Amino acid sequence: MANHPALCDTSKLVGRILMSLIFIFAGWNKIGGYKMTEAFMVSMGLPAFLLPLVIVVELLGGLAVLFGLFTRFAAIILFLFCLASAWMVHFSPGDSGEMTSFMKNITIAGGFLILACAGAGRFSLDHWFRKK
Repeated sequence: MANHPALCDTSKLVGRILMSLIFIFAGWNKIGGYKMTEAFMVSMGLPAFLLPLVIVVELLGGLAVLFGLFTRFAAIILFLFCLASAWMVHFSPGDSGEMTSFMKNITIAGGFLILACAGAGRFSLDHWFRKK
């Protein structure tokens, strides 16, 4: 693919779409189920006041990645968010389901780290604003 810039840029676009969807939907669902999410966070030992920040990170971070706006910054924030949520919510060595979620978050964090280094590509608002 390195010899085919259009294919690389298209792949970055598709990858950004796929990586962003889980965060956009999760953030939106947390708004709709605010009280339930708040209760879950408290049951996990997390302070309820973090929920608005979690929603902002997921929803705005996901949208930033989707549209390729401030992509490197958003990718670093989501990278850190994935690591933190993996450790604080899903790390439970005795529970194979939670450990699968833990590994999913770690894997997604790796994708965001790559995105932070590679950038959003030509099909992004970052590229459009850079050209102006």
